[in-house]
Amino acid sequence: MQIAILGTGHVGRALATAWARAGHEVVLGSRRPGDARGRAELSDALAGGVRVADPASAVAGAEVVVNATPGTASVSALASAGAAALTGKVLLDVGVGFDEEGGLSHPGESLGEEIQRTFPRARVVKTLCTVDRELMVAPGSLQGPSTVFLSGDDADAKGTAGRLLADLGWPADSVLDLGGITTARGQEHYALLFMGIAEAIGSYGFGIRVVPPAAAG
Repeated sequence: MQIAILGTGHVGRALATAWARAGHEVVLGSRRPGDARGRAELSDALAGGVRVADPASAVAGAEVVVNATPGTASVSALASAGAAALTGKVLLDVGVGFDEEGGLSHPGESLGEEIQRTFPRARVVKTLCTVDRELMVAPGSLQGPSTVFLSGDDADAKGTAGRLLADLGWPADSVLDLGGITTARGQEHYALLFMGIAEAIGSYGFGIRVVPPAAAG
């Protein structure tokens, strides 16, 4: 599958390297694709077969687009690739935005909803925003299973997202479909609890697990 990832930070690089290792053709969209310093930071991804291009070129040939940019800049970053280029494509949104005081930049409407509203012909799926970048690509590193979530209005797009999660090592029984894109609010608001847990245990490398009730009888 051809995957374009917008965002060349730690999250974008981790996902790009993992999906390339799984056999996908991955391009990182960068505002400065020819910058020597930037390419040096991407050396591991480039060594793994990931390419770098400007956002519009990266998205043009992709089947799936991944938003791995800071949530406060995501809409403008996607717009730089061109709204028309996103038409019909699965758009995985893994971003969460924070304001200068450390609060959520999207306290009402989620970032996922804003992206879907701004680019109505894209098929947006919110996922992976409840775990850190290392756990995103190594769910088996924990002592036990954890849960990752899907939010989106398009069932086929969520099916594609599930297959890409499987390529990162997430088993099917760890993936919980929450429903439509409005449920992305819950995923994003978990970021506040995530930060509290991380501070309490001294690590970001943890997951959460949805534990159903015991069967009756």
